[in-house]
Amino acid sequence: MLHPLQTPQHASSSSTTPLRSAAGKMVVPATPPPQHWMMGTEAFNSVMPHHGGIEALWETKWKLPCTKAVYPFHDGAYEDFEPVFRDLIARGVNDGSGTSPEYTRAFLATAEELEHRGDAEADPEEASKLYLRAACVLRIARFPYIGLHPGTHHVDLVKWDAWERQKKVYMKAARTWESPIEELHIPHTFRQGADGDSIPVYVRIPSEKATSLPDGVQANGNQKHKHPVVILLTGLDGYRPDNTVRTEEFVSRGWAAVVFEIQGTADSPADPSDPASGDRLLDSVFAWIDTRKDDLDVSRVLLWGLSSGGYHAVRAAHTHRERLRGVVAQGAGVHHFFDRDWLARADGHEYPFQLTPAMAAKHGYGSAEEFAEEAQGYIGWFDAYRGFNDAVQIQHS
Repeated sequence: MLHPLQTPQHASSSSTTPLRSAAGKMVVPATPPPQHWMMGTEAFNSVMPHHGGIEALWETKWKLPCTKAVYPFHDGAYEDFEPVFRDLIARGVNDGSGTSPEYTRAFLATAEELEHRGDAEADPEEASKLYLRAACVLRIARFPYIGLHPGTHHVDLVKWDAWERQKKVYMKAARTWESPIEELHIPHTFRQGADGDSIPVYVRIPSEKATSLPDGVQANGNQKHKHPVVILLTGLDGYRPDNTVRTEEFVSRGWAAVVFEIQGTADSPADPSDPASGDRLLDSVFAWIDTRKDDLDVSRVLLWGLSSGGYHAVRAAHTHRERLRGVVAQGAGVHHFFDRDWLARADGHEYPFQLTPAMAAKHGYGSAEEFAEEAQGYIGWFDAYRGFNDAVQIQHS
């Protein structure tokens, strides 16, 4: 996800005095935008060609990564997608936001056919590949965003069906691997307010055979391996079943993986309207990790946040710094990413569909306009750690 960078000359706001918005949220006055966006004025104001409709999206942005099976087509195959996009183009399904039921339904038959082929395949490795291809098709079907939290935004039942199918077929593959993925629902011990009561997570522990490098794996009193842990926070559109290669790289190094969705996305129980709900999510995950001291090294935990998850990773570097050995904030959008001027142009930039409606829903807003008005003061508090800490305390008061 493309994010803005301020010029070095930009000065931070000296005020962190909170105000209450019309919606009742505590909002810190936004800092002024940078005098110049480092991407350049022309690029900032331009609309990228893939926003011209489904044909433009396929031809100018998605076809090439699809041929190489890279984001967002990882685990997939070009032959599964080309006919679907040709059909969408021929039927004129030109949904610029990717939210129409016609867009999502166009992928379902292909996913079903791949799953049936996997069911009939005698070779477990080949069956796994077919299941992963089906899961990839369903990922694109449920793009660009889904979320399920009462009272915050409309739930797209067609996309939600694709999401449920994706999880089901992905686990058909993942539970058969040498280092299998285990799907757990762990207690949300620190839940408050509108938070849900359990956290769906994928846990992948290295098998003895898969661990080619010890990389500091230690033994406990029973001489069992204790693995360092990577907590993987997913993004706006990439969720638990979308991290095969990453978790494979983790377990090959002897690291355990714990993967879950950030607040406001997919199955996350965290209240999207409360910036501190993501902190509570991590509190509960750490409480669960502490119950696994026989196989997880609780003293060596790394947190890796992807895209929108990178924002939460930056936050965790402050809120949970004493529990973490390190933090990777990959593609993190913070502070000026939430600037009103930036958000006003974001729908024409790199994201394949419209970005701001999805970001608004992820953060519990009913409209992109309300999100753009309040976002920087409500969730973009990174001028200084003190201002950020005060804001969290205000939210809990």
